[in-house]
Amino acid sequence: MTDALNTKRSEEIFGSAKNLMPGGVSSPVRAFKSVEGDPIVFDRVKGPYAWDVDGNRYIDYVGSWGPAICGHAHPEVIAALQETLEKGTSFGAPCVLENKLAEMVIEAVPSVEMVRFVNSGTEACMAVLRLMRAFTGRDKVIKFEGCYHGHADMFLVKAGSGVATLGLPDSPGVPRSTTANTLTAPYNDLEAVKELFAENPDAISGVILEPVVGNAGFITPEPGFLEGLREVTQENGALLVFDEVMTGFRISYGGAQERFGVTPDLTTMGKVIGGGLPVGAYGGRKEIMSMVSPSGPMYQAGTLSGNPLAMTAGIKTLELLKQEGSYEKLEALTKKLVDGIITAAKDSNISIHGQSISAMFGFYLCEGPVKNFEEAKSADTDRFSKLHRLMLQKGVYLAPSAFEAGFTSLAHSEDDINSTIKAFQESFSEIS
Repeated sequence: MTDALNTKRSEEIFGSAKNLMPGGVSSPVRAFKSVEGDPIVFDRVKGPYAWDVDGNRYIDYVGSWGPAICGHAHPEVIAALQETLEKGTSFGAPCVLENKLAEMVIEAVPSVEMVRFVNSGTEACMAVLRLMRAFTGRDKVIKFEGCYHGHADMFLVKAGSGVATLGLPDSPGVPRSTTANTLTAPYNDLEAVKELFAENPDAISGVILEPVVGNAGFITPEPGFLEGLREVTQENGALLVFDEVMTGFRISYGGAQERFGVTPDLTTMGKVIGGGLPVGAYGGRKEIMSMVSPSGPMYQAGTLSGNPLAMTAGIKTLELLKQEGSYEKLEALTKKLVDGIITAAKDSNISIHGQSISAMFGFYLCEGPVKNFEEAKSADTDRFSKLHRLMLQKGVYLAPSAFEAGFTSLAHSEDDINSTIKAFQESFSEIS
């Protein structure tokens, strides 16, 4: 794959995988289509590091796409899982661990008075979409260009992330009758949202968004944007939904809604609250959540929902995050990393725009600012592809797409950050 790395086994394994799975992967962005070459096949992970099947070690800034905020295979999480494993992997019945994690989520997240556990962020967003309609009696929903809420039919419209990375049509295979109820607006454009409400009176169930966009790179809300959405939804009898699958427990313990002081009606969560195991959740005000079966008529179910392993990993991860100084460390390390990346690019006369909040960051190889997905698309993806390959050679694993956020963890050290900045300095000088 690269001149500096021995990736023979990765190449062999991926070659076989392409005959077994579509594109050789179980999720599209993993295929490295936008950064050329073949993907690295992982063998194991620990702390801030990943090792591939050829024995190469990388400082990992993907973190299983967000869940590994305490570091991979944290010893306390592993120990708790081993203890729970002896009791069984799935009950298909209530367990006390659900109560404990639910209490922790409700205590932490301002909007959540009741919560329902599911098995993925996609499943959480599918359920919350149905709940928005059930509660309001309206069919239409507003989403934002570049925001990704999973692969449900109604959400695959201008969805960013893997769709943008692979250059796919917005929603092949999705009926027009379904997408007709999905209205889109540019992120950070409050006036466009107001116009949609004016054009669709009493028809919009709600607005759903990533409060900080992580699936079109990394885009933060402009001052007043989230507050404006809160106001316009209330004025129109619609619901405001924050998709905090990425931001939840990552940019602060209470998520983006705590960080920015804006409380939505409903919230979707995932990743961090499962501590690396498949998990998702949605929650909100009691009067809305009471619509969910068996309390109410809106049906949603899942055999593995609330399984003891996922609950255990989530509980232990949140306990670790609550320890004093956790978020201060994450904020400082990530800011140092992004500042170093920006300085390294500018020293090589490469245009760059980058930002971070707590343990989440991103950069675009273009002049900033970047306020929405359309502006993000001006980034130099060819140069990013070259950068990605060079960073792999230097032992740094970045998301294989110019349109994905990066993640740090409590396991990353000052030495890891310094080594990463040095790798960026060397790589930028080679592509300038």
